[in-house]
Amino acid sequence: MRSSGPVGTAVHALTRDTAIALMPVALALAACSSGEKASTDSVAAKTADTAAAANAAPAMFASAGATDSMKTPESVRYDADLDAYFVSNINGNPSVKDGNGFIVQVDAGNTSSVKVLVQGGKNGATLNAPKGLAVVGDTLWVADIDAVRAFNKRTGAVIANLDLRPMKATFLNDVVAGPNGVVYITDTGVKFDAKGATTHPGQDQIFKVVGRKVSVAIKSDSALKSPNGIAWDGANGRFVLGPFGDKAVSAWKDGDSTVTPIATGSGAYDGVEVLSDGRILVSSWTDSSVNVIANGALRKVVANVDGPADIGVDTKRNVLAVPRFTAGRIDYFTISK
Repeated sequence: MRSSGPVGTAVHALTRDTAIALMPVALALAACSSGEKASTDSVAAKTADTAAAANAAPAMFASAGATDSMKTPESVRYDADLDAYFVSNINGNPSVKDGNGFIVQVDAGNTSSVKVLVQGGKNGATLNAPKGLAVVGDTLWVADIDAVRAFNKRTGAVIANLDLRPMKATFLNDVVAGPNGVVYITDTGVKFDAKGATTHPGQDQIFKVVGRKVSVAIKSDSALKSPNGIAWDGANGRFVLGPFGDKAVSAWKDGDSTVTPIATGSGAYDGVEVLSDGRILVSSWTDSSVNVIANGALRKVVANVDGPADIGVDTKRNVLAVPRFTAGRIDYFTISK
């Protein structure tokens, strides 16, 4: 069912059938003699080996429900303090300043419980096409086309509006809190027209905000390649970048003028999350998937999620939240090894 208002609170429980396809063994018994028993046993042994290998293969993440009736959801950020997800809803064209964007809060323990935290045009809030989110203390930072906005995560009250137009911001995308509460924001440099087609009139850059002061941390089309997702990897003292315009997930350190490839996959990346065990999750629009990176190898763990945008991770329940940009919903998956 769908509730009234801009956000529905229905959660559709999803089921997942898991099956292992074993290699069929066709034995022509009529042609077999007693002397062919050894050959038959060999085929059976190979079949058993195939089954064992299939059972040992890493499993896909299991479906764990959904929250429906979002309006072009772009980013999900889990906050352990409130045990809740924040979800940015563009509610329209990602490049249009229409003032109707909003942010909801979803109870992580009961994902059917949804409330609007901030809505454009209400209580002094401006939200056009909100995308990436980051939490620093009680402040929720939001990327919004060419501005960075800050709200109280408990009340939704406006804290700050930082205009990045003088710094030629075009498409502010993902936001992450780095060391000491410094906030970093990617600028993908693209623009959507009325029909949804994209051009790249802007610059590929990453901004950082210290207090209320904004500066450019790195500007490089050749290195960043339409930077989209960004995550802080504290164990390695680096940021992990998911570029939309390249097939390589990369690492970057503040102060460096270039990036270092980590792993290569299908490309068109969006959300990036670093798990506590060091594995990296990254969503890809190319093949509608979420992948895990471990030891330099990339492996698909979620398939058939069209429009997988800026993912989030519930660190309490070990659950992955995938905002389905084009489907208007959040899908949840249990994270496995």
